[in-house]
Amino acid sequence: MPFPTRRATARNAPLKTPLPREIRGALVGRAVGLPAVFLSLALCSPCFCGEPALPGLPYFSILSAPPGPWPAILSSIGLQSPPAGASAARVTVALPGAPASADWSARVQSGAILILEGASPLAESFGFRAGPTTVHAGSLRDIHQPGLSIVWENALDLPVFTLPPGAVVFTRDRWTGAPLTAGLHRGSGAVLWVAVSPGEQGYERFPYLLDALSDMGLDPPFRSSRLWAFFDSAYRSRVDLDYFASHWRKSGIAALQVAAWHFFEPDPQGDAYLKRLIEACHREGIQVYAWLELPHVSEKFWAAHPEWREKTAVLQDAQLDWRKLMNLANPDCFRAVAAGVRQLLGRFDWDGVNLAELYFESLHGIDDPSRFTPMNLDVRAQFEIKNGWDPLEVFRSRKDDASRRVFLDFRADLAARIEEQWLAEIEKVRDPKSPNAKPDLDLVLTHVDDRFDPHMRDAIGADAARALPLLEKHNFTFLIEDPATVWNLGPQRYETIADRYRALTARTAQLAIDVNIVSRYQRVYPTRQQTGIELFQIVHQAARNFSRVALYIESSLEAPDLKLLPSAASAVTRIEKSGPQMTVDSLAAVGLPWKGPVLVDGQLWPVADDDTVWLPAGLHTVEPDGASSAPRLLRLNADVRSARVASPTAIEVTYDAAARALAILDRPALSIKVDGASYPIRDAGGLTLFLPRGHHVVAIECAGPTPLTTAKLASR
Repeated sequence: MPFPTRRATARNAPLKTPLPREIRGALVGRAVGLPAVFLSLALCSPCFCGEPALPGLPYFSILSAPPGPWPAILSSIGLQSPPAGASAARVTVALPGAPASADWSARVQSGAILILEGASPLAESFGFRAGPTTVHAGSLRDIHQPGLSIVWENALDLPVFTLPPGAVVFTRDRWTGAPLTAGLHRGSGAVLWVAVSPGEQGYERFPYLLDALSDMGLDPPFRSSRLWAFFDSAYRSRVDLDYFASHWRKSGIAALQVAAWHFFEPDPQGDAYLKRLIEACHREGIQVYAWLELPHVSEKFWAAHPEWREKTAVLQDAQLDWRKLMNLANPDCFRAVAAGVRQLLGRFDWDGVNLAELYFESLHGIDDPSRFTPMNLDVRAQFEIKNGWDPLEVFRSRKDDASRRVFLDFRADLAARIEEQWLAEIEKVRDPKSPNAKPDLDLVLTHVDDRFDPHMRDAIGADAARALPLLEKHNFTFLIEDPATVWNLGPQRYETIADRYRALTARTAQLAIDVNIVSRYQRVYPTRQQTGIELFQIVHQAARNFSRVALYIESSLEAPDLKLLPSAASAVTRIEKSGPQMTVDSLAAVGLPWKGPVLVDGQLWPVADDDTVWLPAGLHTVEPDGASSAPRLLRLNADVRSARVASPTAIEVTYDAAARALAILDRPALSIKVDGASYPIRDAGGLTLFLPRGHHVVAIECAGPTPLTTAKLASR
């Protein structure tokens, strides 16, 4: 079958709007600053008081060797193997055959979580006993997503276990109902039992094993809010936008990439919807980007301008899947589209622009002339002037490899020139000297990967080696799109992809990765779409190797995944405790579960809410402090470098932001200074403020705590 496009593989939109698009195509390092400490809001009192509470350490251990897939499973949500001499792990895995021990009953009663794999004397001591009958298990039903088809690549004959009284069954064989995973609460701890190993990679059999672990009392050990998500209003036309904005923020999403082609032409109803969406996101501290899919402009533009339609190699209009491609090589077409884009950016309060997939069709490349572009008259004329022959001849009389190579190289160079042309066009919009300038706009170029899958260069004209030098001339994020051809490969590929791009540019902090969470066309197990442990491993590996992880598409994320997703996106490399003090080392900004006033690196730290202290990337010490009524920065969608309480009513924060920053305080701001100069207070609703993009030192003078502050927060 033909390779599916990314936008075509998403769930069908319930509305008349077109389905989304083709495949979705600053590296993290200790010395690299990472974008977005995106801070979570809690419904809190204005006074940061009460008894300080230290979190437990998120350690796991395996009772015997080899450990199997368990380290990969548990580390995917941030759990860590304890350093030598550390206190006992919260989560312990006992493999098949583990001996019984009376100590384990007491440890579980006291709060430990014990995972039991298969049959063992230890499992029997807790009431999980293998019976004489067997079940041929290969199709499962899980209570976390009962309607989802979970199928093993290879079915297994497994003993049917009897369970202890009070056990909750999470996963059963679909046809016999035999239990395959179950949990048991004991005292303040719990036992999680699985009938068989989760598989070599950890996700082949029980996708929701970590959700079951969460049900048994394991809270997410870390919180990250540096995810992006693509958004298409075709999936969310009749929803409570305030609810969804809060829902996205709690899922760790810092920015939405909104399908802007639906709003290219003014429309009262559509414009009102988009304005409400942007306002709801801003109140939650979520940035909103205009996601453009040029050369697709809009349905109306396609209908109005047949003279500018792109052509395939069989000289038909290039309506390919949902995208209707226009000929941007035509000067009149380019000018009309550029004018429309400027108007689109001016009509709405965008935080950034994403130029996505500015290259050609098709995934089969030159072997599929019915989908191969560009074959419009303008491109053909350019090529013929340079080379002396019409490129259509590569499908007729010049099918030799040398002729094909000449045109494919020309095509890749043309794609790179179009990308640079549009980068320059958007930069005009943020030039402070231009009319109606938006200097705080961020800029993203989404570019399908051709380093991990080199076939993509000739297939669609995408050439990363040609595009990456543009980072030296233009200020943007290079978002690497994960091609459909490799969606079936494992999470470890993201480290390989990162290594290949590190070799191409010194500007690794401006590299990001775009991950497709969609139904895959390949034969994959145990689920067609990435979910549960597989999703967490993907996000965790991507987050450890890239400064930003974008997910396509937010509407495809399964409900059970949302609680643990922010922890999977964390990149903590070490956490230790010495007395009341904790040491945290992270590749990226991270939230640590915390209650009460907190000192970070010895200073009272204002970047915290009632449940989380938010730390910059790098090595930091964290310890409890006494009561404080100083202002707090509950959420800042930027990369915090440092922060301090400057006075009982003022805080100071140093940050970097690729787009304008959104800050949410726990009380009203009275004045703001940016780099020592007064800055106007512009609120985005409630206690959310806009701050400028770039590197800045911001001093905020706040009102004292009042009952009004509490009421405003409670209304959120």
